[in-house]
Amino acid sequence: MAPFKDYFTQQAAGYAEFRPSYPPALFGWLASESPGHAFAWDCATGNGQAALGIAPYFDRVIATDASEAQLANAHPHPRVSYRRARAEESGLESASVDLVTVAQALHWLDHPAFFAEVRRVLRPGGVVAAWGYGLVRIAPEIDAVLEEYCYGTLHGYWAPERRFVEERYCSIAFPFRALEPPPFTLELHWTLPHLLGYLRTWSATRVYLDREGRDPVVQVEQSLAPLWPDADEERAMRWELFMRAGVNG
Repeated sequence: MAPFKDYFTQQAAGYAEFRPSYPPALFGWLASESPGHAFAWDCATGNGQAALGIAPYFDRVIATDASEAQLANAHPHPRVSYRRARAEESGLESASVDLVTVAQALHWLDHPAFFAEVRRVLRPGGVVAAWGYGLVRIAPEIDAVLEEYCYGTLHGYWAPERRFVEERYCSIAFPFRALEPPPFTLELHWTLPHLLGYLRTWSATRVYLDREGRDPVVQVEQSLAPLWPDADEERAMRWELFMRAGVNG
């Protein structure tokens, strides 16, 4: 089994504060496709964003993550139980789960081992869905700064697994009967400090900081200052989500 690659423990608190939440319509669609609503598993839950979105539709949600620090920052919910576990070893009973979700994390997992575990725990006809998102879009001149940061400043600091995000998970072998999800867009309004906090949750930002000993987001802040003169003004953020979804059996 591949070793657990932990890129997020050091910024777990920031992850909980600054990462975007997902649109309610996404969870409504997943619930509509699920064969039952008794039990869902949110794998690599982080601080529980997807688990909380699923919870209104299911009697019980188990949310697992390999990082204790991430779980320590998870948001409580009466229907959600958080548990430390690797994706390949969930500890769940076979054929017990109606829905498995993986939000912005499939690229970090051992895909064959994880999918084998999904097939084991999903009931016949159960649904698995993995989704993610790429760069946020705000305005052309701001987008250009963020693109330079992502692909210029951080070039060489991203883990190899980042390519799966760039490929929208299309290159990952997905051994389930495919479902075609409708398009989903994540739309939020953030201030400039919130955007900068979000950039500091990126795994490549943490690698850059560890290697170089300086915060690369400072340069982004300086570049954005004239484009965003009132830092406390909220601006519209937009991410296009991509998803691989399928049925077990």
